[in-house]
Amino acid sequence: MKSMKKTRIMLVMAATALVGLSSCATMSTQAGMGAIYTDVQTGEQVTSNTRGTKVGTASVNNILGLVVTGDASVEAAAKSADIKKISHVDSQKKSILGIYGTYKVIVYGE
Repeated sequence: MKSMKKTRIMLVMAATALVGLSSCATMSTQAGMGAIYTDVQTGEQVTSNTRGTKVGTASVNNILGLVVTGDASVEAAAKSADIKKISHVDSQKKSILGIYGTYKVIVYGE
């Protein structure tokens, strides 16, 4: 009986370690990925339109790679600030220990 209990404990510990080390909520960036913390903003798209005064955002949240919710589309970001002419699009990626991550689209325009 003790052997069975030890085996169960070892299996639970191994499963916990695998999930904890899998970094399910990480996001890759052009600069790489921080093992502990990532917070990077990068350029995504550019148009020939002049830079506007409006800024719209849309985002997605990721918890352990098990639950991912949100709408990080360019369309949703533009709608959030009533942007009709997009000048450029940036993105921001954050991850904390691979447990929690966010991806945000940032749209600039008029």
